[in-house]
Amino acid sequence: MKITEGYMPFMGYQTYYRIVGECTGNKKPLLLLHGGPGSTHNYFELLDELAEDGRAIISYDQLGCGNSYLDGHPELWCSETWDNELMALRKHLGLTELHLLGQSWGGMLAIEYLCDYKPDGIKSVILSSTLPSSQLWAHEQHRLISFMSREDQDAIARAEESGNFDDPDYLAANDRFMLLHCAGAVTEDAPECLRRPKKSGKEAYLYGWGPNEFTPSGSLANWEYREKIGNIQEPALIINGTNDLCTPLVAKTMYDAIPNSRWELFDGCRHMCFAEDTKKYCALLREWMAQHD
Repeated sequence: MKITEGYMPFMGYQTYYRIVGECTGNKKPLLLLHGGPGSTHNYFELLDELAEDGRAIISYDQLGCGNSYLDGHPELWCSETWDNELMALRKHLGLTELHLLGQSWGGMLAIEYLCDYKPDGIKSVILSSTLPSSQLWAHEQHRLISFMSREDQDAIARAEESGNFDDPDYLAANDRFMLLHCAGAVTEDAPECLRRPKKSGKEAYLYGWGPNEFTPSGSLANWEYREKIGNIQEPALIINGTNDLCTPLVAKTMYDAIPNSRWELFDGCRHMCFAEDTKKYCALLREWMAQHD
């Protein structure tokens, strides 16, 4: 399968992108927006098989991470930077019509883009394990924490109260929380794209979101789109897992508000449904995009 890699000049820096396959017939490309802020495109390589159908699958490392790594610029880590990068990449690659998939923070980016910029040419949007409100997200994470051991709950509460997120008890508790609701440990049997060393954007995450999933304190701390998502006109596929950081309440909040939406709940999956049930995820995306090309 053909793979094309390149860099787009952006704000005096560079944004890495990766294109798998080519579009044939009426099949529109799929553009993938990764999570974080500050994760990388790597895990999306699990979706390369979607290109076998004659559809280009495009991913990129958002400024601040991976092959687009940058730090020492906390002022850049706000949604405006990443909104502008997304619009520049569409223009750079000539993506006049496409499907848009955002996972976690990437879904927030997709929501903001659709609601505030009202772009043309979006055939559908896939909102995967994402959120319409930072405060709703924090509320649900604290509800999930309430099911943990008293020791872990106390360690997390102390860290939030003191602002000391380096405490070993807190770090261990947060690791256990993420193991329950985000992803399992990466083993030697895991796909190469998950095992590959990556340059995470820790500064982008801290200044964009916060120190962990349940304490939004960065530029996105008051990000609130529950009232706006009702204006999304594009067909929307909402995906989450039963054990996900994106709880069923968060997913249902989006499903109830977005008029032309469908909700698929993945049994037993955590925050990366596409990694924990890749076969089902790819089959769902194939059906969905064929329906909305």
